[in-house]
Amino acid sequence: MTECCTSSNESPNKYRCPVNGKEYVSVGVKTILHHLHEPWKNDLSSKAYYFCSDKDCDIVYFGQDDSVISKTELRTVVGIKDNSPDRLACYCFGIPFFVAENNGAILDYVKDNTKKALCSCETSNPSGRCCLKDFPG
Repeated sequence: MTECCTSSNESPNKYRCPVNGKEYVSVGVKTILHHLHEPWKNDLSSKAYYFCSDKDCDIVYFGQDDSVISKTELRTVVGIKDNSPDRLACYCFGIPFFVAENNGAILDYVKDNTKKALCSCETSNPSGRCCLKDFPG
């Protein structure tokens, strides 16, 4: 088989943010589309995208081609990048941080519904991942 027929479509699971230079994990285009204020204005043709979780960085998503999507381009407030007590701790169930903080019953509720696959983390959470690892408590 020649080299032209063996190209790889796989992208690295981690990539460096073009703004702060730190490595972050990949995120699906489906996730990004659900959080963009005007998704039709963005060309998401980069090979892969990544979620920058640095609270001090204005970039939320970036592509392998070093394209960036900032907080101002989103319709969603990204809780990990916000200090407001009203920020969401759980996007799937709309639970604000100040309500979830130190409330074991809410944590149990989220865990139970996550185990039952009643969550929608991939699209609801800007990181595309489950909130439980960042849940207050």
